[in-house]
Amino acid sequence: MKPSPRASLPVARLSNESSAKLRAQETINFWLTNRIPRVLATRVMGRLSKIRHPWFAKPALAVWRRLADLRLYEAEQTTFASLHDCFVRRLKPGLRPYDPSPNLMCSPCDAIVGAKGTIESGSLLQVKGMAYKVQDLLHSPTHAKRCEGWQYLTLRLTSSMYHHFHAPHDVTVKRLRYIHGDVWNVNPPTLKRINSLFAKNERAVIELELHPTGQTLWLIPVAAVLVASMRFTFSDIHLHLDYQGPTEVVLNTHMTKGQEMGWFEHGSTIICLVPPGWNYIGPHEGEIVRAGTPLWENT
Repeated sequence: MKPSPRASLPVARLSNESSAKLRAQETINFWLTNRIPRVLATRVMGRLSKIRHPWFAKPALAVWRRLADLRLYEAEQTTFASLHDCFVRRLKPGLRPYDPSPNLMCSPCDAIVGAKGTIESGSLLQVKGMAYKVQDLLHSPTHAKRCEGWQYLTLRLTSSMYHHFHAPHDVTVKRLRYIHGDVWNVNPPTLKRINSLFAKNERAVIELELHPTGQTLWLIPVAAVLVASMRFTFSDIHLHLDYQGPTEVVLNTHMTKGQEMGWFEHGSTIICLVPPGWNYIGPHEGEIVRAGTPLWENT
């Protein structure tokens, strides 16, 4: 049988064609999700998602279910009055167990593992070859100096994932800092193109004290386009684009491992800054992790 012309192409040429196609797709994705009025689009999405009329909600949910892996069989309920209700859905009890061992620190959320490594010279990686400053991320030179040599991990939540996040260990919430910013998309095509994106976007900086060691752990939930609203169980502050209240609140709230800390009202990213003495044992970059999965072991 005569081989097809494409089958006879050199492997290198096929690889180049695939790479070019991928670059073109990423460029289109970047322009469609970023070169728009991002803040306006985020506000509009927030309002649309809360429309409870069945003529809008049912078709919108049907389209979303066809386009994404919503895993609704895990949810406490499988019918929703609005897109927002689906975004913030809770899971059936027991589906995300947390290992009680004090020597293990677990994932705070369902996510795709992103950039990870060690903070060196005050910098961490957004993606390979693109660094940004921990000082800019935390919005505090004093706190940034304490993080030299610490580990960092980027956890990206997609729009279809479970959007609640939990205490990765027994902790005390010490501080909540809100930083106004942009709402760039946080997907891979954008991370490759926008320098210091996580330090530019709207975000919260949560300072935690680990029990019983007293070490500090930072969790930084980062907002994104269509996602600029966060709720916290340890504070009655509702952070969103129009929030005008205090930008820093001192707290002293104890939370046990696995206890719900809050949720995104769509999906975004959480950056973890982990002190020395904890060894990363979690999945590789690009792999999916579930809330409760052990990520660090105390050595």
